[in-house]
Amino acid sequence: MTVVSPPTIAELEPYRRELTGYCYRMLGSGFEAEDAVQETMLKAWRASERFEGRSQVRTWLYRIATNVCIDMQRHAQRRARPMEMGPASPPDETLLRPPRPEATWVTPIADSAVAPDTSDPAEIAAYRESIRLAFVTALTHLPARQRAALILCEVLAWPARDAAALLETTVPAVNSALQRARATLARVSDPAAEGSPPAVAAELSGDDGELLARYVDAFERYDMDALVELLHADAVQSMPPFELWLRGADHIVEWMVQPGPSGCRGSRLVPVRANGRPGFGQYRPDPAGGWAPWAIQVLDVAGGRITAMSFFLAMMDPERLFPAFGLPLHLDA
Repeated sequence: MTVVSPPTIAELEPYRRELTGYCYRMLGSGFEAEDAVQETMLKAWRASERFEGRSQVRTWLYRIATNVCIDMQRHAQRRARPMEMGPASPPDETLLRPPRPEATWVTPIADSAVAPDTSDPAEIAAYRESIRLAFVTALTHLPARQRAALILCEVLAWPARDAAALLETTVPAVNSALQRARATLARVSDPAAEGSPPAVAAELSGDDGELLARYVDAFERYDMDALVELLHADAVQSMPPFELWLRGADHIVEWMVQPGPSGCRGSRLVPVRANGRPGFGQYRPDPAGGWAPWAIQVLDVAGGRITAMSFFLAMMDPERLFPAFGLPLHLDA
């Protein structure tokens, strides 16, 4: 009889990044994904002495992570983006309702926490497509086990028999779940995509890099004439934890000069990568000096224009949001 040594903590740790990506797609929250992986690692460590080697460590960890995610979702509401909450609003600050809890929203995640360790362009493009905010939001429409089957088989490319073993079901049941999941996703439309060119999942071109540099320059100078030239005519902007969202370049720049949003004048932008997209940590002027964290911006770029601007305001969780992207909680003058 072969004696299988239980996996050590050091042997479990290399799986953290891919597990975080899996849990993020399951839960739609960077914070919850981090908590789920931590719980998974703790459960695995506590159960390591009972690990009998009948499956690979990776499969064993995914089984634990799946159960953790399903348990976390039992009494949770479905996360969404503002675009799923109602129609676009005119740029009128009086329509801004009180912020809703963080648990309402699909929230961003840093690429550094979940990106695969690969240089293969096709794998990178597939990763970016599978982590974009619209896709993660669409996944929230699926029951938890359908979501797990779809992520395992179509995102992570697991054979149906391996997914069936993990989910403790049959291959026909997995195939049926995949069929129902695909049908649901086909019915779920992206309100933000109406009128905009298709999202680009490939690496940004040199021209797109120049576009982002012009965006930083225009935003930091708060030059609305320069900014509107960079936006697609049907660009959208959302600002969780607020429900209000805007459609149209003219509406976006008109919103920017409202009394409240004008507080962004004088901001500083620090580049990040989020959800497979370019982004920025936005810091607004701090009355006490320097700049204070305000929002994580995630941009969609296609056709040489910015098509979507998702601003996740730091008020959702100021002590966790910016550090999750490796950003400081203050910029000195």
